[in-house]
Amino acid sequence: MSASRFIKCVTVGDGAVGKTCMLISYTSNTFPTDYVPTVFDNFSANVVVDGNTVNLGLWDTAGQEDYNRLRPLSYRGADVFLLAFSLISKASYENVSKKWIPELKHYAPGVPIILVGTKLDLRDDKQFFVDHPGAVPITTAQGRN
Repeated sequence: MSASRFIKCVTVGDGAVGKTCMLISYTSNTFPTDYVPTVFDNFSANVVVDGNTVNLGLWDTAGQEDYNRLRPLSYRGADVFLLAFSLISKASYENVSKKWIPELKHYAPGVPIILVGTKLDLRDDKQFFVDHPGAVPITTAQGRN
């Protein structure tokens, strides 16, 4: 195996869409059940790609508007962004184009953006929609657009 390469991957998206849960699930193979808003956190994972070790530096950012001025400080040196939205939140989906893509293009032009839909399990959860009347899931077709 060759020497390790480092990739800085920064997650962004509205608050409570599941960014932290996604990173914890990936790095520790456990699913957190409690929601604790993140201000800023780092995770790390080593993966082997084509026989080469890659160290993923996973930067977790706060999606809440209170952190609009602080959050872009984590963008410097990013190799890729994971832009997360909740498949059960129309507002988080709309903010992909209204807020997040413009912000990323302003602070980190040219850095690739990977769109990630979270909470897929709730899209077909009848009880969720009973408990949240008026919620409308984002469809696969909408995500592709």
